[in-house]
Amino acid sequence: MHYPAWKYFLIVTVLIISGLYALPNLYPDEPAVQITSASAGTELTDEVLNQSKQLLDQAGIAYHDPTFSENSALLRVEDGVAQRKAQEVLRQKLGNDYVVALNLAQTTPDWLRSIGAKPLKLGLDLRGGVRFVLEVDMDKALEQRLKTASNDVRSSLRGERVPVKGINVTNQGLLLHFKDTELRDKAQRIIQRDQGNQFEMQASMDDQGPALRLQYNEATLKEINEYAVGQNLTTLRNRIAELGVSEALVQSQGSNRIVVELPGVQDTAEAKRVLGRTANLEFRLVADENAAYSGGIPPAGTEAFPYMSLDGPPSLLNRQPILTGEKVQGATSGLDENGSPEVNITLDTAGGKLMHNATKNAVGKQMAVLFIENKQKISYDKDPETGETIETRTPYSETKIISQANIQAVLGSSFRITGLDSNAEAGELALLLRSGALAAPMYFVEERTIGPSLGQKNIDDGLFSTKVGYLLVFLFMIVFYRLFGVIANIALAFNLVIMVAVLSILGASLTLPGIAGIVLTIGMAVDANVLIFERIREEIAEGVRPKSAIVAGFDRAFSSIFDGNITTLLVAIILFSIGSGPIKGFAVTLAIGILSSLFTAIIVTRALVQLVYGNRKSVDKLSIG
Repeated sequence: MHYPAWKYFLIVTVLIISGLYALPNLYPDEPAVQITSASAGTELTDEVLNQSKQLLDQAGIAYHDPTFSENSALLRVEDGVAQRKAQEVLRQKLGNDYVVALNLAQTTPDWLRSIGAKPLKLGLDLRGGVRFVLEVDMDKALEQRLKTASNDVRSSLRGERVPVKGINVTNQGLLLHFKDTELRDKAQRIIQRDQGNQFEMQASMDDQGPALRLQYNEATLKEINEYAVGQNLTTLRNRIAELGVSEALVQSQGSNRIVVELPGVQDTAEAKRVLGRTANLEFRLVADENAAYSGGIPPAGTEAFPYMSLDGPPSLLNRQPILTGEKVQGATSGLDENGSPEVNITLDTAGGKLMHNATKNAVGKQMAVLFIENKQKISYDKDPETGETIETRTPYSETKIISQANIQAVLGSSFRITGLDSNAEAGELALLLRSGALAAPMYFVEERTIGPSLGQKNIDDGLFSTKVGYLLVFLFMIVFYRLFGVIANIALAFNLVIMVAVLSILGASLTLPGIAGIVLTIGMAVDANVLIFERIREEIAEGVRPKSAIVAGFDRAFSSIFDGNITTLLVAIILFSIGSGPIKGFAVTLAIGILSSLFTAIIVTRALVQLVYGNRKSVDKLSIG
């Protein structure tokens, strides 16, 4: 019997690395509140952390280990009740400049985190997580659709040479004024022809003369509502994917709400800021009158906007945008030649054509990039009768210029924007643009931690079945194969450690179907040993010497073990490619288990047998039952 030294070295290396990366799972997370600036590029200071500690002391909420984690402050508390109370106190006192989110703080030692070791992620069914309820602002969705309709109506009338005195956006519709009734009637026929299937039209007279009122019908209002919720669902799923959160749940609730459940997110403040942020871009030409503009009422056809980071007078831009962020197909953050943050933009075909047409006659002029963000101001008042705190949410829009530069050549589908304050801000803007635009603003109406969706009893039953399965396999192998059974059980324990370590390194979320995959792997892992041990028994029964029987057993059983595991691995790959959610979780653990069991059943078991019998001068009998 001979076993090469490099295989021992490989086994020891794998086991040491696996042990280190599986070790963080022995350190459970604890509830905490996380404080992050509402702006991605703004850094927190010790003053904010000290203020938060004072607020919790005044409220009588116990906390411990207040620390800074990257660009956020983390305060650990005793339990979920104290966690929710602490969040409410800090939200009310710190104001709208900070995001206060529920979190689970890691207790893994720093020396393990320094090598990238982290605990296994658990899915919503096993661990629970954070639950957000967001409400879609349907009034804003309707307003945005009416603005688009206003431009479409204006274009239709301009194409038919019908002058209109003005188009105003009103509640659920548009109000048009004309010079006389003849023009109004002609405009009504044109609109009826082009867009009559979505509007109910009413001709009237008011103090400004002949008027035509357009109001969306019920079918169109329903379509706008469904589109806003559907588009926001898609965008939220994309944003969650960009954040790297797996096994998340995103679904609609009622007519205008969306529920987001995130398992085991370690930066819920970032998730909350990114999920609810309604940011968009508009590309506009700088107005010719900008050089002479110093403030006051903007000239007709223009609007004035301030800069995001610079003081001074606002800049005058054309009212009509070239295009908006909805035409953005791709966006990546990076650094320009001066080391300043930038976002590289790729437009879709329609957007590239619009940009080309707008800039081909504007070379030498300036183009500005507007950053438009819909926010919500939260204020708290005491009810004079009940004494309860009343939360009032007031939506508002913030529009600023982030970049203004000369157009040096005709632009197409690819270009870049600069003028951002930090790399974090550039990265977040790229993420928001890359994941798609929201159809309407959304506001958080509820946030809470959630328990495991399966219930603790089901989880306990799942874990109990794993322990029972392992114990039964353990006893079976000892009873039927004696010392060789003990060796197989040691290899099986190594197999579980390797599986946990690989799942932790990959950042995969373990769900109850994943536990089922582990249980199945336990059976399959000893199956390979059973094939080897039975082959050794057959060799001994045919009169082969014990040491030669060991070598023959491992060599001749290899092809059967390899063929059986490869076919199962192919099934796992197919399940992962066509399945979703729990099916993927089962497939991942099954595939990892197959590969690790091949390693432990063939290489580790062989090494342990070699240590027991390989150095003996003569072996008369094997302890194999």
